[in-house]
Order: sequence, then C-alpha cells, then structure tokens
Amino acid sequence: MSIFMIFLLLGGLGMFLYGMKMMSDGLENVAGDRMRRILEVLTANRFAAVGVGAGVTALVQSSSATTVMTVGFVNAGLMSLLQATGVIMGANIGTTITAQLIAFKLSDIAPFILFAGMLMTVFVKKRRIAKFGEIVLGFGILFVGLTLMSDAMKPLQDNEAFRNFFINFKNPIIGVLIGAVFTAVIQSSSASVGILQALAVSGLIGLDAAVFVILGQNIGTCFTAIISAIGTSANSKRTAGIHLMFNVIGTIFFLLLLLLFPGIVDAVVSISPDSAPRQIANFHTLFNITVTVLLFPFANLLVSLIKRIIPEKKTEKDAEKRLIYLDERIAQTPAIVLSQTLKELNRMGTIAAENMKRALEAFFEADEQKAARVLEVESTIDYLTDNISNYLIKFRGLDLSDDDLKVLGSLHHVIIDLERIGDYAENVAGFAVTISENKVALSPEGKEELTAIADKTMETLTTSLDVFKRRNMSGIKVAEALEQEVDIMKKAYIDNHISRLHERACDPQVGIVFTNMITMLERVSDHALNIAQSLEHA
Repeated sequence: MSIFMIFLLLGGLGMFLYGMKMMSDGLENVAGDRMRRILEVLTANRFAAVGVGAGVTALVQSSSATTVMTVGFVNAGLMSLLQATGVIMGANIGTTITAQLIAFKLSDIAPFILFAGMLMTVFVKKRRIAKFGEIVLGFGILFVGLTLMSDAMKPLQDNEAFRNFFINFKNPIIGVLIGAVFTAVIQSSSASVGILQALAVSGLIGLDAAVFVILGQNIGTCFTAIISAIGTSANSKRTAGIHLMFNVIGTIFFLLLLLLFPGIVDAVVSISPDSAPRQIANFHTLFNITVTVLLFPFANLLVSLIKRIIPEKKTEKDAEKRLIYLDERIAQTPAIVLSQTLKELNRMGTIAAENMKRALEAFFEADEQKAARVLEVESTIDYLTDNISNYLIKFRGLDLSDDDLKVLGSLHHVIIDLERIGDYAENVAGFAVTISENKVALSPEGKEELTAIADKTMETLTTSLDVFKRRNMSGIKVAEALEQEVDIMKKAYIDNHISRLHERACDPQVGIVFTNMITMLERVSDHALNIAQSLEHA
C-alpha cells in the first residue's frame, strides 16, 4: 500500500466523518424547535416514546446524540426511566436511516450535491436556507469521502495480507470486539457502519463477516452515553446502563441466532444481491427492529433490573448545591438550551422564595435553627448564581435564534434579582438571631404591621415567579399592583413607627430592626417585580 493510498484513505475518512457531522448538526439546527416540542410533550406512553426516539434520531442522524439528550433529560427530571427506555429503543431504529441513505449509489452526483450545498451556504443570505445548505453540503462531503475511501481501498482486494485480516472478522468474538472498539473510538455507530459499507464497496468484506462487526458497533455506540452519564444522578447512569444492556442482550441473541441459523445472512443477501452496502444497511435495520420488538414488552423488567444494578444513594435526593437542568451536554443540543435555562432559573426562584419564607418564620418565631438553615441555603443560591451565569455566557456563542438570544440576555438581570433576594433573606435571618439573643420583642402594632407587609411581599414574590415561570405577560399587571401595595404599606408603617417612637410606645433598639425589615421587604418586592417585568425585555 503506497503512501499516496494511505493519504487518500485518511483524507476520505476525514471528509466522510466531517460530512456526517456537518449533516447531523445541520439537521439538528433545522429540526431544533420541532425536536424540543416533541421531547417536551412526550407522554408516559411507551409506544409514543419509541416513536419519538426513532423520529428524533432520524432527524438528527445520530443515535448517540439522542441518547445523550435522553440521559440529560432523565438527569433533569424531565423524563422517567421507563420513557427513556422507549426513546433509546426508538433511537436504535432511527439510526438505521443513515446506513440506508449511504447505500444509495450517489457517488457520481456527490460533487454536484456538494456544489449545491456550497451555493446555499455561502451565497444565500436567508438563515434557514443556509442551514438547509449545511445539510446538503454535509451530505455531499460524506459521499465524496466515501468515494475516496473506496477508491483507496480497491487495490487492496488483491493484497493477501489485507484479505486475511478481514477474513478474521468472520470469527464472532473478533468481529464484535473490532466493531465495539472502533465505534467507541469515533463515537458514532452511523459513521462506523458507513465505513463498513465503504469496505464492502471495495470488496474487502462480505456480509458474512460484516454481521459480527455490526453487532459490535451497536455495543460501541453505548460508550458515548456512558461517558455523558459520569457525574450525573443515579437515574442518568441507569439510562446509559439500559442502553448498554439493551444492545448487549440484542447482540447475544443475534450471535446465537446466526450460529444456529447461518442461512439468515444468505436471506439478507438475496434481498439485494448486487449491493453490498445495502446488504449491510438491511442487516443493521433487521437487528435493531428485531431487538426492539423482542425487548419492548420487557421494558419494565429492564428498568427494575438496572435499578438493582445501580442503586440510588440516599443522600442524592437531598443534594441542592448542584445544577439539575444544565450541564455540558445541553450545549450540544441548542434547541433545548433556553427551556433548560428557564427551568434552572425557576428552580433557583423557588429556592430563593422558600428561603425568604424560612427567614421570615425564623424572625417572627425567634428561631435560630431556621436562621442557620437560611444561611446554608444562601450558599446554594450563590452557587446557582455563579454557575447559571457561566452557562449563559457559554450559550451566547451557540447558534441560537435571535429570539432565544434576546431571552437569554434578559435572564442575566433575573439572576441578579434572585441573588439579591437571597441576600435579603440572609439579612432577615441575621435580625432573627438578634431578636433571639437579646430577648427583645416587637410592639403588638409593629409585629402586626411587619407581618402584613411580609405577607404582601411574599405574595408579590410568588406571583412574580409564577408570571416568569408561565411566561404570562398579562400577569405583570397583577405583580405591579401588589408591588404598589407594598410601597404604600412601607410609607404608612414607617410613619406609624415614628409616631410610636414619639409616644415611647416601642423600644428604639427594636425600632431599628423594624425600619430595616420594612425597607428590606420593600426592596424584595422591587426585585420580585423586576423578575416579572423581565418578560417585557425578552
């Protein structure tokens, strides 16, 4: 094999892999919003889950991408383990579309496809057409790379050493191992099957040897999900485990089937005897559909089994200081970036509101234990502030729609408002400790007024957070009215307090606490209203 042939092979491989990635990314961008809606309305119906898994994977041309997304959704609590099992089964079916497309003899018109994609991408100004251009361009590059690989490998048909090497693939163990390792390295079963099809075009491998490699490829593709599940919740690890379990069981079943009934290979060859790539694509499809049909009725059993293998840590459910809806995988799926960021912010808002409520209870009950808990939760709010902000900065560099970018921009201010509410909760807890340690009490009038403005502030906060969560523009007016009431109460209660001081009806030391509390609660309502009004700037 000459150095030129090696360079030609490597160049073709590079173009093939790059073309597949470009096509996959382009399809994901075009289908992004639709994909987000489909996944968000996914029901507990397992049949629907399989259909969604197959459909999304067919759209993005990557079962790895779908599975990694699924791991992220399970980690975020958006999808149950049983739903995820259905999606994974469907993804295995959806990924067979790529091999079927590659099996079409489009090599002769690949340069034209590439040129058409270039025109759409470079010269067309409309963004949506340019995105379609990326798909076409990637498709063209993929087939040009496939042609280069095939041309580079054709002379090897007469090389005895190479032919003997590929004959070893007929050994089931060697074939499965080669397929699993190679697919794990390039992290794409679609690309791995495509390369196998290129070898078949060159006459270096027949379906009798390729079947075992295909079985291994289905195991190798699981490693992407396994890697993505590292450091996530137990359910996420279980999702990756189910993916691996599903394909390992399917591989063992088909190995036994092929050893007992070798005529299966001849039957697949007979469907398209003149097309080796189509034979590989058909067996790949046969494997995934058959395994899904066989294991689908046992989805509950798979879930129960993986729960035994990967038990949930008792402390995991109570862990607050972590991001639930955002992680590195989200950036790989721009279509769900905004919805996941909003969910994380809604969670932060809930934590901040509950902490403010806890701080007020600590104050009115002079409960130092609750005050201490407020300080613990405040560290969680600070953690969320820093980490969500970092993700917002990262997301600005993604290929998002203008509307999504505008909304993400408005969320920086929401984070600041929530962080300030958390700070005020900490201050209220501090006053709770002061009241408790000094054994002092508010006057009956002062306590009644402070309770009233605290209740109205909490109502403003919960209403504003609900407006933000539901993206309810009409609710902004309600939040504004509540905030106005807090302003009026502040002015009236400060005046009343001054009158009580003149009449010596309250302790001046407690009076300082009273005025500070009134001022802080009014500012909390201001920040709450800012959160609701952020919708007007999005």
